[in-house]
Amino acid sequence: MPELFGTTRREFLARLSSLGVAWAVPFDVQARDKLPQRQIPGSGESLPIIGLGSTKPVRQIPTAGTEPLANVIRMLRSYGGSVVDTSPRAIEIDTEFGRVLQIPEFHESLFVAAKVTATGKDEGIAQFRQTQRLFGRPTVDLVQISSLTDLSTHWPSLQSWKDESAARYIGVTVSHERLYEQLESFMRHESPDFIQVNYSVVEHSAEDRLLPLAKEKGIAVLVNGPFMNGEYFDLIKGHKLPDWAREFDCGSWAQFSLKY
Repeated sequence: MPELFGTTRREFLARLSSLGVAWAVPFDVQARDKLPQRQIPGSGESLPIIGLGSTKPVRQIPTAGTEPLANVIRMLRSYGGSVVDTSPRAIEIDTEFGRVLQIPEFHESLFVAAKVTATGKDEGIAQFRQTQRLFGRPTVDLVQISSLTDLSTHWPSLQSWKDESAARYIGVTVSHERLYEQLESFMRHESPDFIQVNYSVVEHSAEDRLLPLAKEKGIAVLVNGPFMNGEYFDLIKGHKLPDWAREFDCGSWAQFSLKY
């Protein structure tokens, strides 16, 4: 039985309180129906706490077209959301994705996070320049090195892009625990604006060292996989939400993981 089904109210709240990072910056709720926001450490800029991880809807463009994706982004915007996390795909797909991101109602209102996944300095630069061109963004809000790929090669490039205002923020992503030690070392020796890690009520090992270190160093955190790419819902299928979840305005297992 997965750990979360044996979690008591006391254990749940104790874990949140011991972590501390989740409550490091107070929520800013501007309207009843709008998403709460948190500040990016050091910049004063605030972002809504829920964004769009675009991998699945972008991959569906060849079969479903772009309208379903555009509608998802419209829904996100209707609740005050703005963060759209992206990763390079085939040029045919990213060309269509870029057209969506350049729709007038989206172009100035989204916070677009892009990634470098290539190996090699020239390849990484070419990949980023293609992202700028296809997305119609001379300045990308956040550029990240995906899974620490060729980190020592790409990090100077990201720093130079930030210096020349091609990137507003820079950072790295990790989705596997086997890279946590390397990420921790990087965080201690460098100053990324953001890190991105998997974190959910099921995958919570990032809270042991990485999230406290991010708080200490003033590094913003993008949470990846709050639903474990859908596997979370297979785990909780047929299980009743704890009655005590109502105490923090939680009425579904989806809310349970997001509030965590």
